[in-house]
Amino acid sequence: MPPAKKRTRSYDPAKTRAAVLAQFAHVRDAVRTLTPDQLARPTRIDGRTVRDLAAHAALTLDTVVRALAEDEPAKRELALLDWPFADLTGPREYAAELPDLDALYADVAERIEARLPAAPDSRLVPVLPRPGAVMTLGDAMVTRTVELCVRTDDLNDAVPGLDIPYDRQALAACTRLLADALAAKAPGGSVEVRVPPYAVVQCVEGPKHTRGTPPNVVETDPLTWLRLATGRTEWAAALDAAQVSASGERADLSGLLPLMS
Repeated sequence: MPPAKKRTRSYDPAKTRAAVLAQFAHVRDAVRTLTPDQLARPTRIDGRTVRDLAAHAALTLDTVVRALAEDEPAKRELALLDWPFADLTGPREYAAELPDLDALYADVAERIEARLPAAPDSRLVPVLPRPGAVMTLGDAMVTRTVELCVRTDDLNDAVPGLDIPYDRQALAACTRLLADALAAKAPGGSVEVRVPPYAVVQCVEGPKHTRGTPPNVVETDPLTWLRLATGRTEWAAALDAAQVSASGERADLSGLLPLMS
């Protein structure tokens, strides 16, 4: 678990909202093109089909938007950097129990248009499925960049040629939150983790780097970082595939990953 005190970077609320809505639109446009056979395909998430994950991509944003029509919770429980480590598991909501995907996405889009623009970023919302998991709306929208980018990657992996694009700001926020979560989980200054062009953090206890070339450096691209942080890719496999470079005796992050799954 991360330490009690954490430094949280700031996110531009307007840019974050725009990024979340742009990524939601990218996923929606792609889901409309899927055939019944493609929707029935298995995914790398055990027991889940493409249709399940397509539905989840809509529900992950709908959870927050639906809460805006309910009474505001009494208190905030989760800070932004608590979220990656929180127990958010709960009953799975399978696509078979939902309306058709076009209707689902249309309903979510309608609720977004009706409720989100007037909602202040300081407004508290529950982050389901765990009762009592409450965040500010501004923080919750940052977490939605992770949810939507992860589902985008899952869907692209499951359907060859689907190629759902990533909104640049959504991928940036996702990358930064997961990088900061690593620094919170393993505080220190002996290893520099670089995920260009979006994030650089220092982590892991040991001698702190102050100038010149850091003695311990890990570097990877944003999508590989997303996959490592969420357990879609293992550290050793990413190294073998040259998707990660790691130099220095402390630059082995295998014991710290994944951060969430």
